[in-house]
Amino acid sequence: MVRLGRSLGQGASARPFQGIRFRIGMAMALALLPILLLGAFQTQSDFRDQAEARRSDLQLAAERSAAGAKSRLDSTAVLLQALRPESLQFFCEPRLTVLVERLESLDGLARISATGQQVCASRATASGPERDAAVRSSDWFKRLRAGESMVLAQAPGSTAVEPSLIVAIRLERPMGTFDGAMIAMIPLSSLRPDTADRALPEGSEAALTDGDGNILTATNAEAFALGGGLSLQGWVKRARDGSSAVFEADDRQGRRRDYAGAALAGRDVYVLLSAPAPGLLSWARLNPVGVLILPLAAWLTAFAAVMLVSERIIIRWLDYLERVAAIYARGRFSIRPLQAVNAPSEIRLLASTLDTLAETIVARDKALTDSLSEKDALMREIHHRVKNNLQIISSLLSMQQRALTDGPARAAVGDTRQRISALALIYRTLYQSDDLRYADARIFLNDLVGQLVASGTGQGPVVTSSIEADSLVVDPDKLAPLALWLVEAVSNAQKHAFAGRGGDLKVRFQVRGDTSVLEVEDDGPGVDETRQAGVGRTLMGAFAKQLRGTAEIVPSPTGGSIARMVFATPEAVTPVDPSDLGTPRPARR
Repeated sequence: MVRLGRSLGQGASARPFQGIRFRIGMAMALALLPILLLGAFQTQSDFRDQAEARRSDLQLAAERSAAGAKSRLDSTAVLLQALRPESLQFFCEPRLTVLVERLESLDGLARISATGQQVCASRATASGPERDAAVRSSDWFKRLRAGESMVLAQAPGSTAVEPSLIVAIRLERPMGTFDGAMIAMIPLSSLRPDTADRALPEGSEAALTDGDGNILTATNAEAFALGGGLSLQGWVKRARDGSSAVFEADDRQGRRRDYAGAALAGRDVYVLLSAPAPGLLSWARLNPVGVLILPLAAWLTAFAAVMLVSERIIIRWLDYLERVAAIYARGRFSIRPLQAVNAPSEIRLLASTLDTLAETIVARDKALTDSLSEKDALMREIHHRVKNNLQIISSLLSMQQRALTDGPARAAVGDTRQRISALALIYRTLYQSDDLRYADARIFLNDLVGQLVASGTGQGPVVTSSIEADSLVVDPDKLAPLALWLVEAVSNAQKHAFAGRGGDLKVRFQVRGDTSVLEVEDDGPGVDETRQAGVGRTLMGAFAKQLRGTAEIVPSPTGGSIARMVFATPEAVTPVDPSDLGTPRPARR
């Protein structure tokens, strides 16, 4: 028994129970967590209220701006109605020109006939055939002709100077027939909301858009360029449905902004305001000391205290027991957690349980080892006795064979005796091997061929043999049909190829991946019909089928014949022979 000292594992950089200590601290500090959560919820609620109030102020400012701009447009429409008679009199152009020069909110005035031809216009207003053709094909002129009383549209070609807005009213004859239009061009900057309004949030920007969400004019166009491929068309649709819209989006620079818009006039022009969305800095306005910092500081203090106490009372002892358990996992059960006598009672109980567990494992390992040794000895004894019994049967058949006078009967009994001897050799190979469950086919084939050749010694001329076999460790169920097939092949060679003359016997066993080949070659007179149709040939075919293979007897290229069996390679363990380990050989596991 060895005492586990304080130095064990002190150099380890990893503390496996850091996660446990953290969870213990979290659990024990959970009592103060509701206070922290309440403060966080209150702060979040105040933050949401502040953001909602900010968006509401932005929406109200957009509606006020839209109302102010709309009143200016209404005044312009009234002016256009009043100028209708003037536009048909002599000296129309100088009168309209003087009026435009006096009114700063106008860029131009013009009278358009029912055919789209410019009848009269102020001096600054463009004219000509191209201008008339553009008016006739414009959307705003078609809408007036269709019956709308007032239309707003961006003035074409106004991008080179200050952008302008066309305000056009429908003119009718007494019977209601379309009689053209009066138009006024108003600078868009005069309709743009004033961002200096103190009611607007800091950093606000203003813009006017058309019905498709395109910016007509803006104090800062970057503030209205949305990121992620988004456009302003969605808010325009909402503004059409409800006359105002508020939404939140990121600009192209990734800054979060609030947007609020309102319809300026019908479905043509809209006011859009933008302000930076409330960020983390806005929390500084919400009394963070009383609402957030104090509860968070109290919770962190309790958490640190719990972590320190749990480390001194629990974690270091759990770490100590974990090192003891790691030693047990490596199979060293002589170590005992004696140092835990100074730990709290719960830790001492756990250490005692761990000590008892080690003693139980040692006792059970010894019992299992003894049981396995006994089982191994019993299995070897069983294999040895089976081998002995088969040898006794073989000896009895040998005695019976000698007592027989009929030649075919003696041959039949001799063949049976050889088959039984082959089975006995399997059991001898098993109990002599290191593992009772498997046998090496190469060792077994060498022993079996030697036994078969030796059994024929003294009965005629000498037969020499050579064996080339791969190492394949298989179970006895696959070894039995392999051995019986080889017995039939060698017996046929002894009867038909070597009878009265002797010869050379070659046995080859090769593993070729998924298939294996076993061949028995003789240098006799060659293949004859007797060997092809005899009982031995029938048995060889039956044994080959047991191994999921086929058997055949073919002429040898050097004379004689070859008995060949091609079969599926049995599942095998890794060869243990050093020569086979050094040479890659296909074999299935």
